[in-house]
Amino acid sequence: MSANSRAISKTEIQHLIAKRAAKELSGPCTVNLGIGIPTLVAEYIHDDNVYLHTENGLLGVTDVEEQDIDPNLVNAGKLPVGEAVGASYFNSADSFAMIRGGHIDVAILGVLQVDQTGVIANWAVPGKNIMGVGGAMDLLVGAKRVILAMSHTNKDGSSKILKECTYPITSTRSVDKIITELAVFEVVDKTLRLIELMPGVRIEEVRANTEADFITQLGDE
Repeated sequence: MSANSRAISKTEIQHLIAKRAAKELSGPCTVNLGIGIPTLVAEYIHDDNVYLHTENGLLGVTDVEEQDIDPNLVNAGKLPVGEAVGASYFNSADSFAMIRGGHIDVAILGVLQVDQTGVIANWAVPGKNIMGVGGAMDLLVGAKRVILAMSHTNKDGSSKILKECTYPITSTRSVDKIITELAVFEVVDKTLRLIELMPGVRIEEVRANTEADFITQLGDE
């Protein structure tokens, strides 16, 4: 974790990333939120025309208060969710047909690694059991836009934004944007472009914590 992020807790860092990711969403659009930090994005969506989709069969996902939790109503990450007025239920085959058919406007995913061309690895760690592939492969193929909401480094301080992924890649498609607690990158023509620094972060800190090559037009602030 970087020098800047040590001053705040892990939870605060996750919410910082989620809040920034939510700014990318403008309705009308259908959005799939991945497991981990992306699930927090729902707390910062204030546009009634942003419709949340979960691949286990619900369009119109909302937050739910603890006293209203239905144990049979969960998202793909097995977390309890609520249902918006007008929500729709469907089976997994129809849900994945929506994804593969290009009906998901934005997918916000978490990752284990991303390389400097925007290719990600987020479904398997070599030597560890695979609990399930999940829907990330389908979302990378079918979603019109893919955004990463992720911590910049691992627990040991090593970069998660690499020259080349060392874990099995999820898809050959490059993502469109990467949002971390340090910076925001766009992927343009398989090149990382630094477009924004998070509050209180200097560009030297981003360089020190990023293994991948990237370009920027930002000054050394």
